Amino acid sequence: MTTLEQPVDVLLSDGTTVQLRQIRPDDAAAIVAMHSRFSERTRYLRYFSPYPRIPERDLQRFVNVDHRDREAFVVLAGDRIVAVGRYERLGPASPEAEVAFVVEDAYQGRGIGSVLLEHLADAARRYGIVHFVAEVLPANGTMLRVFSDFGYQVQRQYADGVVHLNFPIAPTEATLEVQRGREHRTEARSIARLLAPRGIAVYGASTTGQGVGAALLGHLRDGGFTGAIVPVHPTAATVAGLPAYPSAADAGADIDLAVVAVAPDAVTDVVADAAKAGAHGLVVISAGFAESGPAGAAAQRALVRAAHLAGMRVVGPNCLGVANTDPAVRLNATLAPVLPAPGRVGVFSQSGAFGVALLAEASRRGLGLSSFVSAGNRADVSGNDLLQYWQDDPGTDVITLYLETFGNPRKFARLARRIGRSKPVVALASLARPPGVGDAPALDAAAVSALFAQSGVIRVDTVAELLDVGVLLAHQPLPAGRRVAVVGNSSALTGLAATACAAQGLTVADGWPHDVGPRATAAEYAAALAASAADERVDAVVAVFAPPLPGQLTDPEGDFTAALPDARTTGKPVVATFLAGRVPAGVPAYPSVEEAVRALARVTTYADWLRRPPGVLPELDRVDRSAGQAALRPDGAETAALLRAYGIDVVESAPAHSAEEAVAAAGRLGWPVALKAAAPGLRHRLDLGAVRLDLADAAALRRAYAEMAPVFGADVLVQPMVPPGVACVVELVEDPAFGPVVGFGLGGVATELLGDRAWRAVPLTDRDAAELVDEPRAAPLLRGHRGAAPVDRAALVDLLLRVGRLADEQPRVRSLTLNPVLARPDGISVLHATVRTGTEAARPDTGPRRL
Repeated sequence: MTTLEQPVDVLLSDGTTVQLRQIRPDDAAAIVAMHSRFSERTRYLRYFSPYPRIPERDLQRFVNVDHRDREAFVVLAGDRIVAVGRYERLGPASPEAEVAFVVEDAYQGRGIGSVLLEHLADAARRYGIVHFVAEVLPANGTMLRVFSDFGYQVQRQYADGVVHLNFPIAPTEATLEVQRGREHRTEARSIARLLAPRGIAVYGASTTGQGVGAALLGHLRDGGFTGAIVPVHPTAATVAGLPAYPSAADAGADIDLAVVAVAPDAVTDVVADAAKAGAHGLVVISAGFAESGPAGAAAQRALVRAAHLAGMRVVGPNCLGVANTDPAVRLNATLAPVLPAPGRVGVFSQSGAFGVALLAEASRRGLGLSSFVSAGNRADVSGNDLLQYWQDDPGTDVITLYLETFGNPRKFARLARRIGRSKPVVALASLARPPGVGDAPALDAAAVSALFAQSGVIRVDTVAELLDVGVLLAHQPLPAGRRVAVVGNSSALTGLAATACAAQGLTVADGWPHDVGPRATAAEYAAALAASAADERVDAVVAVFAPPLPGQLTDPEGDFTAALPDARTTGKPVVATFLAGRVPAGVPAYPSVEEAVRALARVTTYADWLRRPPGVLPELDRVDRSAGQAALRPDGAETAALLRAYGIDVVESAPAHSAEEAVAAAGRLGWPVALKAAAPGLRHRLDLGAVRLDLADAAALRRAYAEMAPVFGADVLVQPMVPPGVACVVELVEDPAFGPVVGFGLGGVATELLGDRAWRAVPLTDRDAAELVDEPRAAPLLRGHRGAAPVDRAALVDLLLRVGRLADEQPRVRSLTLNPVLARPDGISVLHATVRTGTEAARPDTGPRRL
C-alpha cells in the first residue's frame, strides 16, 4: 500500500531506482517544471493538444486530490518529478475510473508506465473501483503497449480519432505473471550492473597503503579488474600507483560502481559524488550503521534514501564486498586478498566475517565461484535480489546462501520454487526462532526444514555442510533415486557407510555394500567400482578406502584413486572418503563417511523434489472473500461465518451454564449429544473425562453434567453426535520468519507430546496439502492401519486448501485451530474452531512492485 506517509522505492527496467508517492499540493512547482521539460510530442500525446503551459486552475486540480475517488502518484528521480499517473472515478460510487499518466521524455521506455499502472490499480481496488477506462491517441503506441502488455483483458474501440480502452483491474494469473516477470528482469539487471561494472570509484583508500580502503584498492588492482579503477582522494595525485581524483567525475571514466570505506558521517557526501559520476550502485564496507545502535540505524536509512533517490542500489553497509570471477571482469571488491578459482557456484553471505571464512574454505576445497556478494546489514540488496540475478546468469549453475534472517520470506519461497527447477539452491539458515504470535507455538527445527524443502531449498546446518553439498552439486549429476552402492576395502568403513545411508533415508541397493578387502589390488577395487556404477539397481555410489596395514597390500604402487568411476560417463553421482591418496578433481571427497553420505542425502532429497510435478493453486468452490472480510470485527471474528465463507462447516455447538440449559440445547440440536467442558484446552480431552459422548436422553445428560461441573466448571458445550473417525488437528500460525504457515497432525496427547505435525507455508498448492496429510509419523492411521478402512484423504486435502486460502486472503487472522477434525471413509467433521485476530499482518510479497 502506498500512502502519503509511506513513499516506496521501485526499480525501473534498466535497474535504476526511483521513488513513487502520492501527489501533494506543494508539488505544484515541480509539476510545472516537469511540464516545461516535455517535448511537444509528449504534450500532444498526453493532452491531445499542444498545451504549452498548465493553467492555474488545472494545476490546482492536478495536485489536490482526495486519494479516494481521485488519486495521483508522482515518480521522483532525485528531487525532480519525472512522471505522474492518476485515476478519476467516473461519477459518485461508480465502479469505473479513467486512468492516465505521462512520463518525461528522458525517462520514457524505462518501465515507469507499468509501475504507475500497478500502484494506481491497487489503490483503486481498495475503494471499490473495478474497471479502468482510458483514451489514447492511435499514434501513442508506447502507451497502448503499456495497457495491452499488462495481462488485462482490454477492450478497444476506435471513435473520433481516439482509441477507447476498457479493462477490469482485478489481479489475475496473467497480470501476476507479467508483474513478476518484470520484477525478475528489473532486479536481475540492477545486480548485473553491480557485478560487471565498466569502472569503479574507490572512496577511503589512504596514500599510506594502510586501512580497509587501501586493502580494497589493492585487491581490485591485483585481481586484474578489467575496467577503470579510480581512487577518489581529496588531495593526493596518486594512490597505490593509480591516478587519483578529488571527485570521481573528474576521471572522465565510465563509473558504474562505488566502493566505499569512509567514516559513516562522510558516506552521504560519497553518495552525491558517485551519483555525479553516473554510478549505478554502492558497495559500503564501512561499519557504524544499524549494527551500532539507533543513531547508526537512522544513518543507514538516510544512506539508502539518498542512494535510491540517485538511482543507485546499495550493498551493505558493514559488508565484506562483492566479487565476480568471470575472466571478462575479474572483480575482487572484497576484503579477501585472494578469491577462489573461477567456477560455477554463486555465493551470498549476509555476514562479512562468515563470508571471509567461507571464501577461504571454498579455496581449500577447490570449489570454484562464479560470483560472491556479502550483504552485511542488508539495508537494500538481499539474497532475493541475487536469486533473481543468478537465475539467468549463464556462469552460475549452483546457488549457495548464508541467511541470518529473512527480509521477505514469502518472496524467497516463491523465487526458490521457480529457480530450484533449473538451479539448486543451498541455504545455511539459522534455526533460532523468534517468539511466535500470541500463544502460537514456535516451529521446531524439523518444521523449519520442511518449510525450506517445500520450496526445493537444500537446507544445511554448517559451513562445512554448505560446501559439502555445493561441491557435490558443482561436479556430479543428480541421482535418479535413493538406491546407493557402497564399495570399500574396509569392512568397518563400508559398514559405517551402510549405517549412515539408513540414518539419512537412503537405501543400500540389493547386492551392496561390497567390501573388496584390505588385500585387494587397485584393479580389483576398480572392477568393483565399475560394477557398482553399471548396476541398474544403483542410483549413486559411495566409495570408501582405508590405507591397509603394512604388508597387506599386494600392489603398493597401485593408484586406487584412479579407480573412481567418471560420473560424466555413468550418469550417476560418486562421493568418496579416501583416507589415503588424493581423489581426482571432479569427485567430491569428504573426510568422513558420514559427511559424504549426508551430502548425498541432501542432494537426493532435492532430486526427489525435482521429479515431483510442481503444485498448483486449485480453484475452490464456496469461497467468498468479501463474506470472510465481513466476518472480521474490530474486536475479533465471527468464527462460524468466517469459516463458512471459505466452505468450512463446523458442527454446531451450543453453550450452556447449567444442566437445564444443556438439556434445552440438546433438544434443539437433536439427540444423542456430546457434552464437553467449555474451556478451550479441555474440549477434546476425552482422556480426562472432560468429554462425554452419546448421551441419548435428558437423564444421561444431567448425570454427565453433575459429574463434570465440579471438576471442569459450570460452563459446557452441547454438540450433536457425529459418526466416529480418526481425530486430526489443523492449525494456522503466523511464523515470525515464514509468515502464515499451516500445520496438520493427528489428535491425541501422544502426538502432541512428540510434536508430530507437518507444516507448509501459505499459499498452499494441491501438492503442499497432500504432503501435509501424508507427512506426520502417525499418518498410517489415516490409510487403514491394522485393517481399518482408509479415511477420505481428498476431504482432508480440500480442508487444508481452504484453510490455506483463508490465511492467504485474510491477513488479520493470526492463528486458527480446528481441533478435533474427525476423518472418516465418507468425509470429515470439524467439531471445534478457534480463531485469533490482530492487526493486519504484513504481506510484503503481495501488491504492486516495490523495493
